[in-house]
Amino acid sequence: MTARRLSREEFHTRLATLERGDLVKVLWTLYWRGPTPVRERIEDLLDPQGRPAREQVRQAAPDAAATLAAVTEFAALARSGAYLGRDRRVSPKERTRWRMTFRSLASASQQALLGEDVATATRAVSTLVDLACETKDVDYFRSQDPMEAARFVVSDVVGLMWARLRDTRGAGDMVQHAVTDLVRWERPYGWTRTGFGWVAGREASLASVLAGLLTVPDLWQTAAHAYVEALDDPVASRAGGRRGRPRRELAEDLAAWNTLLLERLAGPEHEELLARVSTHARVTGRS
Repeated sequence: MTARRLSREEFHTRLATLERGDLVKVLWTLYWRGPTPVRERIEDLLDPQGRPAREQVRQAAPDAAATLAAVTEFAALARSGAYLGRDRRVSPKERTRWRMTFRSLASASQQALLGEDVATATRAVSTLVDLACETKDVDYFRSQDPMEAARFVVSDVVGLMWARLRDTRGAGDMVQHAVTDLVRWERPYGWTRTGFGWVAGREASLASVLAGLLTVPDLWQTAAHAYVEALDDPVASRAGGRRGRPRRELAEDLAAWNTLLLERLAGPEHEELLARVSTHARVTGRS
């Protein structure tokens, strides 16, 4: 049965009884957790002069489907060894320009996130992040440190993607998606091979990125439940559908996130949930 909505008069009457701080809290919750049209309407009311610029950004976003197609083709060529000269689909000149191609596709994917088709843009970004994870251990390009060469900061890109999912689909759906991404992609020492350089200096753990988006307590509980589900899914820890990480390695990768959950969900009401997390084989690293 659908709950009855307040009438206009009832709504105004109840708002009139709120202190300013409580009213700000209500509006912030509506802005932060509401769908995109509501958020954009609030932004227009708060900053009417900035509306033309925001509209221009949304309209200037590249076609998400075309971007995804280009990213998918690039990833397939890389995984086939084409950028190492193993077939003729990539010319010798293009093999040396792979980093520019990667940067261009990364930029287009992030811009597409600002458009209307966020779901398709998310798939494009996810494909590039999968590829970034794989390049730590697999040679797809002639480079000693591919992500440093491509100037691809995984944590920045993933943070943008999660924020757009929150804005367009709501915080709850974002958390479900983000926790699975975290299990799949988290690397505590970053996504470059050396751990040094321009990119490494700008990277952050995905645990810290997600923690910054969990600004209300109930989202931490949602995240913990989603985390257990992701740990139960053997595919969740695989980037790009490749083989999963060994349990001990996965446990080490997720250690910071596990610590955050224990800190934020302290209390008897969360004991059972935290016990499921702390004793999970993929958290302990035991078979």
